[in-house]
Amino acid sequence: MRGVAALLVVAFHILEPNDHGIRFNQIINHGYLAVDFFFLLSGFVVAYAYDDRWPRMSQWNFYKRRLIRLQPMIVMGSLIGAALFYFQRGSAFPLIATTPSWKLLAVMFFGCTLLPLPTQFDIRGWDEMHPLNGPAWSLFFEYIANILYACWLRKLSTRWLSLLTALSAILLLHMLVTGEGDAIGGWALNGAQLHIGFARLLYPFLAGMLLMRSGKRIHVRHGFYLCSLLLVICFALPRFGSLNHLWMNGLYEAFCIIAVFPIIVAIGAGNLKATVASNRLCRTLGDISYPLYLTHYPLIYLYTAWIGQGVHSLGQRAAWGTLLWFTAVAIGYACLKLYDEPVRAWLSRRFLQSTSPGAAVHIPGTDPAFPVDPARF
Repeated sequence: MRGVAALLVVAFHILEPNDHGIRFNQIINHGYLAVDFFFLLSGFVVAYAYDDRWPRMSQWNFYKRRLIRLQPMIVMGSLIGAALFYFQRGSAFPLIATTPSWKLLAVMFFGCTLLPLPTQFDIRGWDEMHPLNGPAWSLFFEYIANILYACWLRKLSTRWLSLLTALSAILLLHMLVTGEGDAIGGWALNGAQLHIGFARLLYPFLAGMLLMRSGKRIHVRHGFYLCSLLLVICFALPRFGSLNHLWMNGLYEAFCIIAVFPIIVAIGAGNLKATVASNRLCRTLGDISYPLYLTHYPLIYLYTAWIGQGVHSLGQRAAWGTLLWFTAVAIGYACLKLYDEPVRAWLSRRFLQSTSPGAAVHIPGTDPAFPVDPARF
């Protein structure tokens, strides 16, 4: 499911420059909800992989595992963004032409650390906390969620976790119906964007943890394909309401995040009789999802700059957009096999020591699932 969402979000980002800045014109109108779905999946798999390991694992060991899992591709995304930066100059990004190389290198270095940058270091004009690789903002919040989990959330009882999840749902609903009517935002280091970012993070992550701990699963046939179809429907439906009724779209997106996404994950987690082909497909999509998500956006900057250079026919935009989609998938796969997996394997051998026999992790009180290597998460 993570792979399906990653493929859809790449398609959404390719289509986004073609809407001329009007949200109502987007074809995959709710594609940005993939981020909220990622947060939900993250809460589920982190709780699944680590909840029962704390008697044998320190906080520092947990942080090392998460850094080894996430940080290599964060570095690669920043490096690719820097390599393509000056090729993206044009009317869409006027600041690029005036950005000196020393400032680009400084932004690249901070991008490799995932430290958020204030607007004074904006070298593109979009006020992103990671100007070389915009989607890295969601990994900044992912790290915050992991720190909260290690320090506090893992210790909560199910009752307190349920209460916190309900309160965070209210925060998310309030943001969606009183703001711009959508979950777009979270990538800038200012009060308004941080509010959006935390509202988007807290409910999905907590709901994922609660779903895992509750043991609630939905058992249906062909669960992967049903989940994929539901994701496509959620992302692709047209925007609801009008400029005068933004709250209508906010209600729809709140329904997707609060209700539909947990149902999708419960179906996926309950899909215990998948075929060999389905398992192979799921593993491939899951493996490529993170590298694809962290490396595709520098190509989107290129495509956006090209569109801003003049009038292009629908056929030209479609052809280059399709080529970009396949190129992004190829780069993501190459990064996975040639960089991410070897680097993580080396780091694991160098810095991790096994604290429990075997790789399988089973959570008492839940359905037995496939054996999981926690380092994969």
